[in-house]
Amino acid sequence: MGRPDQSADTTSRKIIYDFGANNGDDIPYYLKKADLVIAVEANPAPCRQIEARFSDAIREGRLRVENCVVAGEGSSPEAYFYLHKRHHVLGRFPEPDASVIGDFEKVLLPSKSVMQIVSEHGAPYYIKIDIEHYEQVILKELFRNGVKPPLLSAEAQSIQVFALLAGMGEYTAFKLVDGETVAKKYGNHAIRVGDGMEPYSFPAHSAGPFGEDIDGEWMNADDLFEALAKEGLGWKDIHATNLVQLDPVSQGQKRRQRLRHLRGWLKAVKL
Repeated sequence: MGRPDQSADTTSRKIIYDFGANNGDDIPYYLKKADLVIAVEANPAPCRQIEARFSDAIREGRLRVENCVVAGEGSSPEAYFYLHKRHHVLGRFPEPDASVIGDFEKVLLPSKSVMQIVSEHGAPYYIKIDIEHYEQVILKELFRNGVKPPLLSAEAQSIQVFALLAGMGEYTAFKLVDGETVAKKYGNHAIRVGDGMEPYSFPAHSAGPFGEDIDGEWMNADDLFEALAKEGLGWKDIHATNLVQLDPVSQGQKRRQRLRHLRGWLKAVKL
């Protein structure tokens, strides 16, 4: 599988990947921020909503919809996906726990590896990953293949997400977006579009803003780890960038930080 050209100037053609697009509530914002949006969603029903809702953008070539399960390397052309019977946002690829599996319907759907999708459409400017309990697999696959876009976010359901972003991904600056408060905090919010600013209101259940559109200062890995320790994991997205350089630290300090984070993670797992 060929790799996307990461040496190309991604600012000349900004491509946003929306992994876990659901019904497309993030797409209007992404269309303002990119030349091309790739919406990836396993559940066929929300995909049909996206196609109807954004038919103009699809016709103009600004939006492409991938109706498939996103999997790791070596995935087959089809995979079983678990559709939630009441809440479509809770559909997932990994098999749910036995205690809740009765809430899901198992269906066989088309499947593509994340690298296949990225290779087909081009080097990313920003990637959003919101794939229930599968974010760490996708992150590993991207990083293993040298795909480290300037901006990336992933839902913080597992401490592994943070460890991968700060370690394997080598990202230098981070922000948090809390899913429960997106609509309230980012209603009528100023976002950058081109060389100017304009107001935008993010709907409930959307991922919210990314990059410099997020309120607050960027954090280093230590500050993010402390914030996660205080606030906990769950319905919040970790945003990472390599476009912002915070106070530089030596390689020795970086190694000590990573060891400290690892010890903290191991301790948390044992509790």
